Amino acid sequence: MDPAQLCERISLWIKEKVEEANSKGGVLGLSGGIDSAVVAVLSKKALGDKVLGVIMPCYSDPEDVRCAREVAERFSIPTREVFLEPVYDKFKEVLPPGNKIAEANIKPRIRMITLYYFANTLNYLVIGTGNKSEIMMGYFTKYGDGGVDILPIGGLLKTEVKEIAKYLGIPDSIVNRVPSAGLWSGQTDEEEMGITYHEIDKAIRKIEGEKNLEVSPASLNKVMGAIKRTYHKRSLPPIFEK
Repeated sequence: MDPAQLCERISLWIKEKVEEANSKGGVLGLSGGIDSAVVAVLSKKALGDKVLGVIMPCYSDPEDVRCAREVAERFSIPTREVFLEPVYDKFKEVLPPGNKIAEANIKPRIRMITLYYFANTLNYLVIGTGNKSEIMMGYFTKYGDGGVDILPIGGLLKTEVKEIAKYLGIPDSIVNRVPSAGLWSGQTDEEEMGITYHEIDKAIRKIEGEKNLEVSPASLNKVMGAIKRTYHKRSLPPIFEK
């Protein structure tokens, strides 16, 4: 994988998709993580100042906000900050008590609403920041961070995103952060999924036909099970045909 060539191709693809939709630019959520940083920089290359990064704290780790601001400042990405705690609190006030996942998923869903508010106002597309590893595992919130118009790094494994980030000059403090969806305090992606990104990526490559890869049967079964179980999250709603 040639990082320079890949970055150029993705940036051109973003520009083409925005033009095809007769949109003026793109908006994305800046979370402070590596994926959103990479997508933000590639979108900036593609769209110039016609990209908007939205920072949306919602009982978030203060480091998330700091890292998001650092990326925006370093790469001159226009930003807006919207504090969503009052909205989240109001949802919890009017809804009956739910389990931990139900309550946590309110956060990405109100962020999706926020991004589409800016997209509709500016005639922008919502640019998603999900990578292939998470998409295949179904590790995203349906109609939350999965509710987007385009996915520039949706074809890249997490390990590939890390290589791209280093090439683009994303700060090491962000590249080396422990991946977390920030759904609750102390939450990490790998702990919640019960498998490392390294093992996920190897299993996906093995499933897709790459030979000479050593993958434990447990990892392979876990990834294959997740792909099958979360198929509905990667598909349009089925329609009954009379």
